[in-house]
Amino acid sequence: MQPGAFSALPNHRKVDMLIALWILNGLLALVFIAAGATKLFRPRATLIDSGMGWATDFSEPVVKLIGAVEILGAIGLIVPLLTGIAPVLTPLASVGLAIAMVGAIVVHIRRKEAATSSTVLLILTVASAVLGFLVVA
Repeated sequence: MQPGAFSALPNHRKVDMLIALWILNGLLALVFIAAGATKLFRPRATLIDSGMGWATDFSEPVVKLIGAVEILGAIGLIVPLLTGIAPVLTPLASVGLAIAMVGAIVVHIRRKEAATSSTVLLILTVASAVLGFLVVA
């Protein structure tokens, strides 16, 4: 954490927020790596057959791109904060994943499908971004 961040807050509050950020980002990273790997490494037809009907609306390269974005976002949730190199990238990765989830919600609503999991992930990624900006700013 950078010197002077949260100077108005007691030190234990800063530590609490950092712990919450690590827990949240760790869980989000696991979810997005699993989801992204599924999209990146499984053929589009297999995804469609397994219940991901939204994939019919996109070409194979776009589905792979979505998977790659999710994996890169998951890496961005962990690596910058872990290494201390450009830690502001951690909340920015959260913002990027939140934008991806807004897109997923739009697709699911247009297809008249449930968007519950995308909505939950949107809320969690926004929470991660807020925590991240508070901790690293």
